[in-house]
Amino acid sequence: MNAQARIESLLAAAGVSIDGPDASDIRVHDERLYSRVLAHGSLGLGESYMDGWWDADDLDGFLCRLLDAHLDERVGGLEDAWLFLKSRVTNLQQGRRAWEVGEQHYDLGNDLFEAMLGKRLVYSCGYWKNATNLDDAQEAKLDLVFRKLALQPGMRVLDIGCGWGEALKFAAERYGVSGVGVTVSQEQADYARELCRGLPVEIRLTDYRELDERFDRVFSIGMFEHVGVKNYRTYFEVVRRCLAADGLSLLHTIGSNVSSNHTDPWIEKYIFPNSMIPSAEQIAKASESLFVIEDWHNFGADYDRTLTAWRANFDAAWPRLREKYGDRFRRMWHFYLAASAAVFRTRRDQLWQLVLSPQGVRGGYRAPR
Repeated sequence: MNAQARIESLLAAAGVSIDGPDASDIRVHDERLYSRVLAHGSLGLGESYMDGWWDADDLDGFLCRLLDAHLDERVGGLEDAWLFLKSRVTNLQQGRRAWEVGEQHYDLGNDLFEAMLGKRLVYSCGYWKNATNLDDAQEAKLDLVFRKLALQPGMRVLDIGCGWGEALKFAAERYGVSGVGVTVSQEQADYARELCRGLPVEIRLTDYRELDERFDRVFSIGMFEHVGVKNYRTYFEVVRRCLAADGLSLLHTIGSNVSSNHTDPWIEKYIFPNSMIPSAEQIAKASESLFVIEDWHNFGADYDRTLTAWRANFDAAWPRLREKYGDRFRRMWHFYLAASAAVFRTRRDQLWQLVLSPQGVRGGYRAPR
């Protein structure tokens, strides 16, 4: 069976036709696509989209069909095997490598993220329980985090992976706390310092492993995906040594249904180098004996809505971003957002918020929702 026939057979199993009438069907512009995907799996699929070799009117829907049919498990490339082996022998998130994601992704340009993320530069899943738009969903998420942490005026908090400083600003203004935020992105640090000017907030450009001081509360929103399985235990040890004995910690992270030691090869190369999504087993094992897991909340379906809103904002802003970033970047960004939406829509990935305590909350913990 030649490459085209093989790909056509796989797509048929997913209910996808080549040049078919449905919005989630694929239009092939370059027949080299077939051998490229067979040879390189998801990396070949993503790169060929960036190169303009194929299109789908409903890109999210097309990728959802592939995932629902588990075609990603039937077509792999050497790149995936190489990442697995490299992750086995190397700590990809230690030393100089820990800073690569900041330089490659988060330092792309604040103009891009300001355009995409909405009123607040919060680069993580919104909470859509009672929200009807992105800005309200992000405010609801921040408020949910701090209600779960039971913040009180005068507390000192630590934000591991503080991004552009929005969470600390929200906590300082709404809950009367002081805090420290750490990031590995120079662009984020500069922005956060300006955003939090005049507030009792300190922003540090440093690795979380350097921290050794006491806080009443410790939280991390959308950073744990960059920690890596070889460092999960270290992460929780850092949180434990920095957290007051009667304190609480909140971990907000994407979660996978299966354990792995690396991310998708296309995501690794173009979006988040040295990243990976943790499983429930990996989190539980790494935190064992250090924390009591007081609450484990999953609202992963909300990430689909968040990503859809980000893409709408990105598309609306594209005319003013185009000259700086270029059309190949636009296709790359579309594939990133569509693939991410697809994994949440098909429930391959989840969004978890865990509340942790060092010794267990006496009398029990009741989590807000």
